[in-house]
Amino acid sequence: MALFSRRPKKNSDGSDEVPVDAQADLADVQQDASAAVAAEQADAEDVPFVPISMSTYGQPAPRPEQPRLPQVEETAPERTEGRPGMPDNTLLLAALVEAPEEPDNAAILGVTRQALQGTLYLRIMGDAQAQVAAGEPLRLAISIMNDKKFLLAYTGAAAIQAGLSDDPEAANTSVLGQPAQNVLRNVVDAGYDGIVFDHAGPGRRIVLPTGLISRAMDQADPEFTIKNLLAGPRTDETARAVVDALVTRGAWIAAGTRPDGSMGVAEARSAEGTRYLQVFSHPLEILTLRREDQPMPLTAAQLGEALRSEPELSGFLVDAAGPWIRLEREQLEPLVTIADAAETVDAAAAADED
Repeated sequence: MALFSRRPKKNSDGSDEVPVDAQADLADVQQDASAAVAAEQADAEDVPFVPISMSTYGQPAPRPEQPRLPQVEETAPERTEGRPGMPDNTLLLAALVEAPEEPDNAAILGVTRQALQGTLYLRIMGDAQAQVAAGEPLRLAISIMNDKKFLLAYTGAAAIQAGLSDDPEAANTSVLGQPAQNVLRNVVDAGYDGIVFDHAGPGRRIVLPTGLISRAMDQADPEFTIKNLLAGPRTDETARAVVDALVTRGAWIAAGTRPDGSMGVAEARSAEGTRYLQVFSHPLEILTLRREDQPMPLTAAQLGEALRSEPELSGFLVDAAGPWIRLEREQLEPLVTIADAAETVDAAAAADED
């Protein structure tokens, strides 16, 4: 689609974008969003890989006691539509509303985490359909701060209306809804300096720089599959779809070093005492919990090995910061099957070497 065209077409002012007064005179653009959240908490994704051989798995992570199941709601807020056919990105909007007047790194990470799901809306200056029909790039509304260009995006119809309230060009506007992954990828690929959400509302307090977006995208499933599943309405198929995503791409766990130097991983326990391995769709989900744990990637086979090696493990708790889902052991059997197959291949390879 023309939105993502990188052809060197220009409009009358020499660009494909149209600056909008976005009330965004932020101090040095949030110090480049706190130096991209301190390089995403000092390169959390570069934690050395420690194979979970299950000689260490199941031991308490480095905290006084394992947390109970999350207190936040398991499911996402009920879907709302500011206008028919325009679903609000309620999770992102909530993160923006909750951000303090002077956002700290925790708020920036929280907004980034919730931006990885749902629909985002872009303002097009002029008739979007006519621009597409003419084969022209869409004339996207942007904000310019300190000579840097930031794409403007919105969480729903109310946010768009607020942004147009005092704009003389309001009548000359089209709106395009796109999956969050498409919008964020366009920020990176098109060379913007970042993105601003809901510029006439609480979003004006948060600027996500391209460096942070790029890092988050590089660590994500390109389709944000689990994030979108957990943010959407739950059906009888949701759990199986989450398991399928774990089979396809693996996941992250929260690991930490205990005082004796060995590795522990984070679990959660139900009120009945049953144990669940905490599993995460993205390292931001771990960083948002503000614990000492570090993200560690596991393949589908390694996740299955965790289940095989720990028969008392009841299942997985996915994305504990919410929205979350609890997957019982029997639902995770496809992961065990993959672990069994991997063990058979390893055994055959060892036999060939002998």
